[in-house]
Amino acid sequence: MSDDSRSILVTGASGGIGRAVCVQLAHSGRALVLAARDEGRLRALCDELRLIRSGRYEAIPVDMGDDAGVATFGERLADRGIVLGGVVMMPPQMRPTNDCLPPDDTWRTLFQHSFIGPLGLLRAAIAAMHTDPAKGQRAKVVIVSTITSVQALGHYATSNVLRCAWLAEAKTLAFALGERGIHVNTLSLGGTLTPDYAASVQRRADQAGVSLAQQLAGETSNIPLGKYGRPEEVAVVVEQLLGAMSDHMTGANLLQDDEFARAY
Repeated sequence: MSDDSRSILVTGASGGIGRAVCVQLAHSGRALVLAARDEGRLRALCDELRLIRSGRYEAIPVDMGDDAGVATFGERLADRGIVLGGVVMMPPQMRPTNDCLPPDDTWRTLFQHSFIGPLGLLRAAIAAMHTDPAKGQRAKVVIVSTITSVQALGHYATSNVLRCAWLAEAKTLAFALGERGIHVNTLSLGGTLTPDYAASVQRRADQAGVSLAQQLAGETSNIPLGKYGRPEEVAVVVEQLLGAMSDHMTGANLLQDDEFARAY
């Protein structure tokens, strides 16, 4: 159990990976602030976490694509007197596309929802961090990409750009915030079998007329472990990056992708 009374903010908390992260951190006794668009789903998740372990779980809805909503989120953090010891930032993901030159309005929308808005929320979160490195009181930021950030993929044309933007921003923040004891690291994933992605695999299996097991085996035949990752596996690594393991790590991009970059 953590002896740090500060809260961890988890964005995208009601999603497949976000929920797994919240469950993992609740088991470890962490106080949590859950953020996503749907307040009802967030409150239901808070109730679920209390069944796992009693603790302090707060829900603050936010649409990261809306500047006013992000500003309100920051105000609510301050009004509630929430002090953060860490942030798990999962920027909203965009749909795969083969269009390498999308219209300008597409780029503007994508950057607003997946970079500018989330960065504004991260700014508010950093303002709620109280750190004192001399006393060993640090704060950790973990930025999670749901597809590997180290290689461009043909059917993720817009995502390739935005993921690299987050890697560059994380490096910048690592230098800027290091003296304050705020660590900023990124976690790059390969394929992760969230409920939504599992449903898409099932659809492909149905279209191909094969079983789900056959479809999964075919899609993962060219990576060493021969499987997709699970949200629970991601959650374990996120928890480590929030803890003492990263006390001498910042600006690092950790791969959890089963050699996805090499194989593809």
